[in-house]
Amino acid sequence: MVRQAVESRMEGKIRCDACPVMCYIADGRAGACDRYANHGGELVRLDPFTVLEAAREDDGQVVPFLELGPGEWNGDILGTDRPFVTAIGAGTTYPDYKPAPFIVAQEHDGVDMVTVVTEGIFSYCGAKVKVDTDRFLGPEAAPVRVDGEPVGHVMTAEYGSQMLSLGGVHHLTGGGKKEGRVTCDALLRLCNREPVTVTIDGGAEVVLQAGRPPVVNGVEEHRMRVGCGSATIGMFARQWKGLVDEVVVVDDHITGVLSEHQAGKFLDVAPTGIKILGHKSTPGRYFRVAEPGAGWGGTNIEDPLTILGPWREPARPGLTLLMVSTTGEQWGYYVLDDDLRPAPAELPASLRVSVERIAENCEPSVTSVLFMGGAGGSLRAGVTENPVRLTRSVREAVTRVTCGGAPCYVWPGGGITFMADVTEMPSNAFGYVPTPALVAPVEFTMRLDDYAALGGHMEKVRRVEEIADQIERRVITRAPPWVARQGPDRR
Repeated sequence: MVRQAVESRMEGKIRCDACPVMCYIADGRAGACDRYANHGGELVRLDPFTVLEAAREDDGQVVPFLELGPGEWNGDILGTDRPFVTAIGAGTTYPDYKPAPFIVAQEHDGVDMVTVVTEGIFSYCGAKVKVDTDRFLGPEAAPVRVDGEPVGHVMTAEYGSQMLSLGGVHHLTGGGKKEGRVTCDALLRLCNREPVTVTIDGGAEVVLQAGRPPVVNGVEEHRMRVGCGSATIGMFARQWKGLVDEVVVVDDHITGVLSEHQAGKFLDVAPTGIKILGHKSTPGRYFRVAEPGAGWGGTNIEDPLTILGPWREPARPGLTLLMVSTTGEQWGYYVLDDDLRPAPAELPASLRVSVERIAENCEPSVTSVLFMGGAGGSLRAGVTENPVRLTRSVREAVTRVTCGGAPCYVWPGGGITFMADVTEMPSNAFGYVPTPALVAPVEFTMRLDDYAALGGHMEKVRRVEEIADQIERRVITRAPPWVARQGPDRR
């Protein structure tokens, strides 16, 4: 794609105005961002301009680019039976006063729709990363580092997952030059679904890659826990009744004990005299039986018997005990000896079924990466001469926001702050500029009359037929890009 360039007095070079760096680019060379190059005196966009085309559900055939599809308009502002023009490869609006590179209209059964696409330059951006693991990654608020530079921090632990917040303007531009470069590079690779190795102060080394299992201290995770220890007791108590006298589900957060738990009481499981070394919450639920770690149930223990105190009445020789983790990956079966000490024994086949059932109910461990950015003045000005009207239009659901075709969650409150799952986008959807900042695709879709009402750049609207020869890349998807997909990326 050819872009107008600012002429330079430097012989043989042209000046790119696609970002604040304003590179002078010699013929045959690319700029610092690797996104624009000088090709015979013309500034050429290196990444291909991309549209998404849906295959029909019935026969799997690709919908042709200009085929709009039959049927009356059903109020779907995106037109799920039409190809979707993304902002990937479209170019930016910098230096702010220019309209968006592509403002594309399509008519469907008498209803004119318009999609405004632009690649935003985001200094105010980052990634929220969900890591499915019970392993201890690091203390809350601990710095997350790449190549020794802080790029984010540990957030809260959620149900079977650890959350990380990476990037943000203070890491991109508020620290040293190296911190900004490393942060930008890490965000770019994460958002383009490439692996990034991070280290967490006081914690683990983790390899993060969107859509892939996390690798914690060199070990790939496989299972997300079925629930906390208490929830596991509740789910499987009936399967243990009559097969074992006592069950302890070891968990860093809430360790469950069958005979004391309400589920055990409901099933008339007899007391066993077990003693758990931890902080008792409610019956059958214990906090802090150990420190966080990479052992059983996200604790630092390798021998589960260390969380048990001396057995009391009505404990008896021959009493059976199953100890298991929240993923079913670790388990131990014991029988009390004459001194009321648990002795290891072979797990009966009847109990093995329940251990395998715990593992069966664990979902695969995955790393999820959500790009998060705030659409500021320059991006909105590319859509309308009165940017606040676009903000209001998004808030009122008149305008739909997508990111590389992926559905966005738009945060309430002021501005247009959105999040999108990077696995829902075509590959290499993100770029960068060395200011440093991330370049991300953003699309705004609405009815053409609504676009005119919010003060859009109507003189720049082009029909879809006019840009057909500029489409350089077509990505085929089974489902429309704004519909959440299940399973692996189909692109």
